[in-house]
Amino acid sequence: MTIKKTFKVFAGKVALAGLLVLAVSCSKAQQKPAEDHIGSNPFITSMYTADPSAHVWADGRLYVYASHDISPARGCDLMDQYHVFSTDDMVHWKDHGEILRASQVPWGRPEGGFMWAPDCAYKNGTYYFYFPHPSDSKWNSSWKIGVATSKSPASGFKVQGYIKGLKPMIDPCVFVDDDGQVYFYYGGGGACEGGKLKDNMMEIDGEMKPMEGLEDFHEASWVHKRNGIYYLSYSDNHDVAGKHNQMRYATSKSPLGPWESKGVYMDPTDSFTNHGSIVQYKGQWYSFYHTSAISHQDWERSICVDKLYYNADGTIQKVVQTNKP
Repeated sequence: MTIKKTFKVFAGKVALAGLLVLAVSCSKAQQKPAEDHIGSNPFITSMYTADPSAHVWADGRLYVYASHDISPARGCDLMDQYHVFSTDDMVHWKDHGEILRASQVPWGRPEGGFMWAPDCAYKNGTYYFYFPHPSDSKWNSSWKIGVATSKSPASGFKVQGYIKGLKPMIDPCVFVDDDGQVYFYYGGGGACEGGKLKDNMMEIDGEMKPMEGLEDFHEASWVHKRNGIYYLSYSDNHDVAGKHNQMRYATSKSPLGPWESKGVYMDPTDSFTNHGSIVQYKGQWYSFYHTSAISHQDWERSICVDKLYYNADGTIQKVVQTNKP
């Protein structure tokens, strides 16, 4: 073979190798799972939302139940309704609209408002929506945890009543364990309590008890489970540069503790408050929370989401907050 022919063969092999590398690269890019992406953050910009409660239901979509900040900002007394959003790729979000407002609560405060952080659970074909709302004009001493139900995850909810026998506290969290037992948590003002729910999902089975071992608890309890370990996350009373609420967590081998404090998993945002949820979707764990990134007002908040990672020992790495409008 001549030198000229040898060079042509060599050049042809190099070009072929380059095409193969390019093809593999393109193939890898196309195969990159959708759950590895996150769209804009905050991911809801059409209205002000806070207190995201995220759940994955049997239809394969991730749903977020959020409270609604009324504009212009005046505080949290005007919060009067709840909205639902869902996604199947963490990029594109569907607005399912309003599912409940204060005027639809028969036992509610006459003046309305004060529809604070909610949660939702599913059992035996029914979705149960839990929300705190006062029953009297003296709102701070008359909190109740209302329950609305529907056969759909994002519409048709009707108020069935409220959980009787509870203290006037806020921030309901409902956790369904692997064996089907349902647990209820709530709190506020430095106190957090938990207990079992009966099968009807509207009555406490036994007594509520204080969650022991939590460091600097303020509010916003959320419980999830990973590799047999229970995690209780919450906002604390910390104050950094005039901003409150780091997000802390504790772990336990039991859903009702005692808990072992593990520290902070999210630094304060640009909002006076924070309230979040942690959920796994398509193999990736996510941390939902809210900021004031759009309005720059403490009471015109917007819900956000970022990836959450665990260390080999099960501890949570500090969540990296992103802002990608």
